[in-house]
Amino acid sequence: MSETTHFKKELGLFDSSMLVAGSMIGSGIFIVTASMSQQLGSPGWILIVWLITGVLTLMAALGYGELAGMFPKAGGQYVYLSEAYGKGTGFVFGLITFFVVQTGVIAAVAIAFAKFSGVLFPWISPDRVLINLGFIKINSQQIVGVALIWLLSGNNLLGVKNAKIVQGIFTIAKIGSLLFLIIAGIYVGINSDAFAHNWSQFWDARTTTSSGTGIIKETLQGGQLAIVLGIAMVGSLFSCDAWNNITYTAGEVKNPQRNIPFSLMIGTGIVVLLYFLANVAYFMLLPVDGNPEGANILAKGIMWADNERVGVAAAGVIFGSGAVIMMAVMIMVSTFGCNNGLIMAGARLYYAMAKDKLFFKQAGSLNKRSVPGNAIIMQAVWASILCMSGTYGKLLDYTTFASLLFYVVTIAGIIVLRRKRPDAERPYKTLFYPILPILYIILAGLISVDLLIYKWETSRIAISIIGLGILSYLLINRSKNKS
Repeated sequence: MSETTHFKKELGLFDSSMLVAGSMIGSGIFIVTASMSQQLGSPGWILIVWLITGVLTLMAALGYGELAGMFPKAGGQYVYLSEAYGKGTGFVFGLITFFVVQTGVIAAVAIAFAKFSGVLFPWISPDRVLINLGFIKINSQQIVGVALIWLLSGNNLLGVKNAKIVQGIFTIAKIGSLLFLIIAGIYVGINSDAFAHNWSQFWDARTTTSSGTGIIKETLQGGQLAIVLGIAMVGSLFSCDAWNNITYTAGEVKNPQRNIPFSLMIGTGIVVLLYFLANVAYFMLLPVDGNPEGANILAKGIMWADNERVGVAAAGVIFGSGAVIMMAVMIMVSTFGCNNGLIMAGARLYYAMAKDKLFFKQAGSLNKRSVPGNAIIMQAVWASILCMSGTYGKLLDYTTFASLLFYVVTIAGIIVLRRKRPDAERPYKTLFYPILPILYIILAGLISVDLLIYKWETSRIAISIIGLGILSYLLINRSKNKS
């Protein structure tokens, strides 16, 4: 296949904003509020968690705007880290992104698509084993997930124009669907008993667990409440992640110095607002607390919703029995568009690494459609392996801490580069500098420490993965020096 040497500038402000929003909105918003309710048990404090997450995300997006303006080329966060701290830091981030984060999320979102497809087509099920090799069993759900990865990867191979059309259509569709659910939910729930019940205990924070002896509730106050707020934020942070994917595609954005900062603000602003309002709608339709053995949706409440499907339960209150199919279609649309954005963006990062001779050489070339075809294929292969192995869920748990840590380090890079390269061109400058970056570093740093102490089991594995990345870089450098 013939190759080109330059990216095509195909992405305008609308396309870039759709990539930001579309990569963020997956299945998390319809699920994670269940576990947050068990941890906090208070509508008020859960909304505070979503508010803090939204503020943090917007603060980070504003900071990344300056970095994107300084380095308007493919690679995004990898480039920013490399420029601020050296190639080693960028390499560790890129390696984790390929082997764990980006491909792990792609696999997880693909399986989520397949899982909800099973509502329409019962044949798609984790119980329908198609291949049994003894040491590994492959079911129809995994096959559909892998098929989705290759369908979207194939479309991306045809050029960025094809990818942006899919992204635009599906992002508009899911924003509209989520907005419809919010409006209908608030309209139906404004006079509901569930809303009155939640309002009466709006700030009553408590952790709820279910055991063989019944339901155990523990009141949260002071420092204990602050600790649980940080832990509960894992779900909301995961749901708001991937907003930075637009920076990976900077080489294909028209006027990137202007459009990337603006798209970050527009895309994250839209999603943060929708997520907050979606939770308001949930609390107006369903009681937070309930019983895992409850006879219906309202009796189970948000915290014990079937399979944590809070979105399905909320839609059930509005639309009745037809809600399950409606929500399944809605989440299929959401995950389809989300994965398109993830697949589109991730390959550009590996392309940038390959150009720096820190990744497989083949990933550093563009195909005749001016996209990093080899990088797209490599990404699809590894994501498919994760789909088949079923390990993607554990990988995501391990890297929540690592992802947050890299965001902190990247935002700190703004301060480093202001001192290191004071005369560099900055078409867009971070608002309220240096207050905003420092405030983000402090807040996100406190959450990281919280996770490090109270989620040590998963955080230590994330640290181990980072350690492996550092070791790999040292070995590569040693090999280069010998050569």
